[in-house]
Amino acid sequence: MLDIKFVRANPDAVKENIKKKFQDEKLVLVDEVLEFDQQYREAKTKADSLRGERNALSKQIGGLMAQGKKDEAEEVKARAAAMGEEMEKLEALETELEAKIKERMMVIPQMIDPSVPIGKDDSENVELEKFGEPLVPDYEIPYHVDIMESLDGIDLDSARRTSGNGFYYLKGDVARLHSAILSYGRDFMIDRGFTYYIPPYMIRGNVVTGVMSFAEMDNMMYKIEGEDLYLIGTSEHSMIGKFIGQILEKDELPQTLTSYSPCFRKEVGAHGIEERGVYRIHQFEKQEMIVVCEPEDSPMWFNKLWQNTVDFFRSMEIPVRTLECCSGDLADLKVKSLDVEAWSPRQKKYFEVGSCSNLGDAQARRLGIRIHGKDGNYFAHTLNNTCVAPPRMLIAFLENHLQADGTIYIPEVLRPYMGGKDKLVPKKK
Repeated sequence: MLDIKFVRANPDAVKENIKKKFQDEKLVLVDEVLEFDQQYREAKTKADSLRGERNALSKQIGGLMAQGKKDEAEEVKARAAAMGEEMEKLEALETELEAKIKERMMVIPQMIDPSVPIGKDDSENVELEKFGEPLVPDYEIPYHVDIMESLDGIDLDSARRTSGNGFYYLKGDVARLHSAILSYGRDFMIDRGFTYYIPPYMIRGNVVTGVMSFAEMDNMMYKIEGEDLYLIGTSEHSMIGKFIGQILEKDELPQTLTSYSPCFRKEVGAHGIEERGVYRIHQFEKQEMIVVCEPEDSPMWFNKLWQNTVDFFRSMEIPVRTLECCSGDLADLKVKSLDVEAWSPRQKKYFEVGSCSNLGDAQARRLGIRIHGKDGNYFAHTLNNTCVAPPRMLIAFLENHLQADGTIYIPEVLRPYMGGKDKLVPKKK
């Protein structure tokens, strides 16, 4: 959510930003906000003036009564009462206008960083850099579910019976590999100075609307029936929510946190075969990174966060690339975003395995997360990034480490988490 003062001073810039995000239907909101804001300030000014006049009249009443001028006192009382009624109407109008302003401000997008490439959708995202050599072996790479089944490591049929499509049972070596990658991700982030958390897996509605846009909320979140609670789509939601209403001291910053959680998502829409299996699912687990920092430090932390993910994947010998999200692909609260994509030798292309976002002060403004400064309090900046999110990451791992004989190579960094195993051996042909 933008600062109303910024919108007042820069309406043309706000409109231009909306155009860059190809959301022209929202242009009218800027004019509506400015109109309602003008009415609100006029009502507030009038109410404040009346309040001062009524206070002055109240003082007169006591003096008139002391002088025995009862009739005059009653007349002044009547005038004060009339002012009170008018003030109540103005205060009600203020409340109504505040709600209208907030409703519109909540859907006007955050100002994007000047470096963000302009484009309509994810097809116009820009490749930045590749890390590692993307290889295609001279033997066939099966579909990831087939690789898992060869290891007797997945049961989708049982999951469909218990839960429906978009769920899975992992078992045996594949389940162990899943947990090993998460444990390694946890320790990788701890070694980089991040504090490890396990957060609540449900959050209240005011936290949901504080960390994401309404469109994201409708497309992603599962609500608990009859309660003001939602299942988290990522631990970023509860980790940023942790700071709601807080005033942080400068020496407490930056807050660098890494959190594990299951994640629950609706994943609305139909998807192709490569996005079935365990690619696009309703339930998965993730190791996340979250930073709360001084505004001037957020660009530096943005670069550190995505580099952590690149380093993590490269430590497991998986080729990746970075892809900058264009303006039309940015969620409304984001200032800048970058995807990390892993190489798929089966598809002969990269696919998303992590997303790094700088949200500026958007979440902090909605949630009231401030920093105590010598000249007054100001809003913090928040960032988040995926360290690793299996089982999607398992697709990249299995495809890139599948050997010609059907075994799966285990990189050295992961072997301590796999009981010393250096490979997984197929149990089925």
